[in-house]
Amino acid sequence: MVNIGNLWQYLALQSPLQSMSGDHLNHTHTKMAVTAYALPTLAFAYDALEPHISAQIMELHHGKHHQAYVTNLNKALASHATAAAAHDIAGQIALQQTIKFNGGGHINHSLFWKNLAPAGSDDARPDAAAGLVAAIEKTWESLDGFKRAFSAALLGIQGSGWGWLVRDGDPGGGGGLRIVTTKDQDPVVGGDVPVFAVDMWEHAYYLQYLNGKAAYVENIWNVVNWKTAGERYLGTSKGRVKPETR
Repeated sequence: MVNIGNLWQYLALQSPLQSMSGDHLNHTHTKMAVTAYALPTLAFAYDALEPHISAQIMELHHGKHHQAYVTNLNKALASHATAAAAHDIAGQIALQQTIKFNGGGHINHSLFWKNLAPAGSDDARPDAAAGLVAAIEKTWESLDGFKRAFSAALLGIQGSGWGWLVRDGDPGGGGGLRIVTTKDQDPVVGGDVPVFAVDMWEHAYYLQYLNGKAAYVENIWNVVNWKTAGERYLGTSKGRVKPETR
């Protein structure tokens, strides 16, 4: 279970607080600064991942589903600021699940889009992440062995959730790699650093693969952005994720 305090801290660390555009929440002469998050721009066209992920899925997944998480997160954060200014503890508590769900959805999808690259591109080649692949081979004996283990974890998710390759970010943890899953829109929090993720919600594949989750999982490997994954593993990427703000 994701701790709501950890989730807020994660969001705050990734983007500085700034006033919501055009809106200043006032209560008893107290102004509350509220971060407003925005849908990130993709680095590729909606049809760039075909035939592995269709343009129709990408348009709905990014433009509708992710946008809904962003919209609902901003509304909930504004309501929470109002409740906090009014010292309404019950109101703040009532909003925590909504913030956790939509905040997690925004974080997870912001990571996921950067995990993807057109098949055949330089970024989609495992040799673009030599350090990461070497660590994977050390842990799972081979890249194919890792793919089998990761795919099994994805297909073992009951209901909706995410599969992650994570690096231990604890200074004393040795930077080891693990496969973990999270439920619904729970993000990876704490010391683990997300290396890459796969969305196992039905909206990520159903229009194209119907109930064929195994085919979706098999094909997702063709569009993994190994370059970005390698940078996350080495800690050279520009932050774990920085959700865009208005």
